[in-house]
Amino acid sequence: MADHQRIHPVEVYQGAPPPRPSAPLGSILRLDKGEPQRQGPRHIPMRRNVTFPVVPPPPPKKKRSCLCKCICWTLSLFILLLIIIGATIGILYLVFQPKLPKYSVDNLRISDLTLNFDLSLYARFNVKITAYNPNKNIGIYYEKGSHLSVWYKNINLCQGSIPRFYQGYQNKTVLNVALSGQNQYGRTLLKALQEEQQTGRIPLDLKINEPVSIKLKTLKLRKVKIIGTCKLIVDSLSTDSIISIKASTCNFGLKL
Repeated sequence: MADHQRIHPVEVYQGAPPPRPSAPLGSILRLDKGEPQRQGPRHIPMRRNVTFPVVPPPPPKKKRSCLCKCICWTLSLFILLLIIIGATIGILYLVFQPKLPKYSVDNLRISDLTLNFDLSLYARFNVKITAYNPNKNIGIYYEKGSHLSVWYKNINLCQGSIPRFYQGYQNKTVLNVALSGQNQYGRTLLKALQEEQQTGRIPLDLKINEPVSIKLKTLKLRKVKIIGTCKLIVDSLSTDSIISIKASTCNFGLKL
């Protein structure tokens, strides 16, 4: 009879599964002491470059763009206007070649130099001035509001004005101007003038401030001022006699 097969009983557990075998006590102690636990190679995830979409800036407001355009147009027109004015002045200068008029003091006469009872000094001078216009195509209108004065060391002796007239091209005009004035420090001033007269060299300044208008052919331009000084050296201040002018230097300029 064949061998009987052995039948082993199988234990069947009901309820909870059997507990898993716990780790040895020694290994637990080693972990508690701080011994590093051996682990396998770690998997490091690769970094990915993340790009974010660029948000465009909001469009500028229409009001600001219109304002910028207006400013740019205004500046452009202003610069263009300056260029046109500069070119026009340059062309006129080349065509007309303007020159300042020339002035000279021909003679000086003192008709009165009197010390009054109130110790003020009254002076009356007559000055002969020659004005010459050297321009070929430019006329000069001598306008109202001129001022002439005679000074002695920053002291005003007398003043007057030039009458209105027109001076043509390359014209020479002789002007006789009467000047009069009064100074309150008469005694001190007269004494200083008498001391200067003993030396035979008395310094006097003739100051001129003359508004004029320039005429280019048929075009009359705006008013400008001719300002200058003639420095004189005279020999005496005797009244009712022609005074000798020993030296005379005149310098003039144009004021817009």
